[in-house]
Amino acid sequence: MKRVIIAEDINAVLRKEHNFLSRSDISIAVAESNSSAFALHKQQQADLIIAKLDDQELTGEKLCSLIRKDSKLRNVSIMIVCSGDSADLKRCVKCSANAFVSSPLNTVILLQEAYQLLNIASRKSYRLELKVKCEGTTKGRPFAGHTKNVSATGMMLESRVDLLEGDIIICAFSLPGSRKMTATAEVVRVIAGKQAKEKIYGVCFTDVSPEAVSAIEALAGE
Repeated sequence: MKRVIIAEDINAVLRKEHNFLSRSDISIAVAESNSSAFALHKQQQADLIIAKLDDQELTGEKLCSLIRKDSKLRNVSIMIVCSGDSADLKRCVKCSANAFVSSPLNTVILLQEAYQLLNIASRKSYRLELKVKCEGTTKGRPFAGHTKNVSATGMMLESRVDLLEGDIIICAFSLPGSRKMTATAEVVRVIAGKQAKEKIYGVCFTDVSPEAVSAIEALAGE
């Protein structure tokens, strides 16, 4: 059982649509404040805390500091949600958090990061806005689409093929200047596209080669 502590207003946004956090093997505790999140984590250690940078009782920096200094509490992944201005982003970088997401909140990105932190060893990830053709199979049948963005942890995929949250896909795509790469991934988010026949999927890699990760991060860093 994975245990997740989520700030109350962030959880309210995520609950509007079904997503992987509603699975029976994930326990959600809602925190009214960062102080409440800290208290909940002390009572029963969580696997992931999704908190806010700004909080009247306890800032995100202080929350991270209290947790990381405590040997019994430090082994938890922390995601901080902040505004998109440069000052707040600099504050987030100085936090000992595993990831941060800016607002207005993009739930696809937040869920991708959450999935990665809960299931795969943590690493910093850079998102690359890139449209390339993506082909693959799911449940033994082929599909095709194109990426809207790609990171070392996953991608946003646009396709006319119907996929469901939880579907496992094997996909292949080529990055500029790189050979074709393959990856295994899980669909963690389904949202409607602008046209009736298209859908956008938030996809998290479950098995991707180190070469693919290096190529993605190299392009994102340019």
